[in-house]
Amino acid sequence: MKPKYRRILLKLSGEALMGELSFGIDPKALYSYAEEVATIHKQGVQIGLVIGGGNIFRGVQAAANGITKVSGDYMGMLATMMNSIALQNALESMGVDTRLQSAIKMEQIAEPLIRRRAIRHLEKGRVVIFGAGTGIPYFTTDTAAVLRAIEIEAEAILKGTRVDGVYSADPEKVPNAEFFEKIDYDFVINNNIKVMDQTAFTLCKENNLPIIVFNINHKGNLLNLLLGENLGSIISFKKEV
Repeated sequence: MKPKYRRILLKLSGEALMGELSFGIDPKALYSYAEEVATIHKQGVQIGLVIGGGNIFRGVQAAANGITKVSGDYMGMLATMMNSIALQNALESMGVDTRLQSAIKMEQIAEPLIRRRAIRHLEKGRVVIFGAGTGIPYFTTDTAAVLRAIEIEAEAILKGTRVDGVYSADPEKVPNAEFFEKIDYDFVINNNIKVMDQTAFTLCKENNLPIIVFNINHKGNLLNLLLGENLGSIISFKKEV
């Protein structure tokens, strides 16, 4: 069966790599996510990947502990690079060719962020991991993921979470929260639904980039989603929903 999308941007949270730990990288979680990516790579899907750094450091929390917001955000960018290197190694141990690009110059460990080079890597079948967020403070990795998706001309951005999709409230705290299978950008923005930040949603709307939110912790969900199974929630224009 042919995958639904030829080129995607997959967004993972740094917290996802904690697994059962309270901080840091759980090898079991790391290799589980790498295996999911490797599986869709074998299907010929071109994959860009952005991962957060919340499992190592969160700039907003640091600001409350005497570290300025700007410094905290830069520390968070470095945390995303640590996660990106870990994921790169896990993927390559599975035979997946990768390239790591950084929005902050780190010549010894990553290529500089160059759009045309990233697209060329994708065309050659390499998974491109984008690290260091946007490279500037005050922007989240969600916004970075959307920017990279737009730049590489991805057909959709897939956000892997630990819940099944978009709800009216946190389903882990509100058991009867309403699940939205299909939802439009304006509803998400106007109701401040916190799947991504407002900047990320607005960029998706302006560039007609659909967002699919799904549970990546269920083994095989990523592949099944790309093969057309009705999983997760899709956020797009009302006429498309």
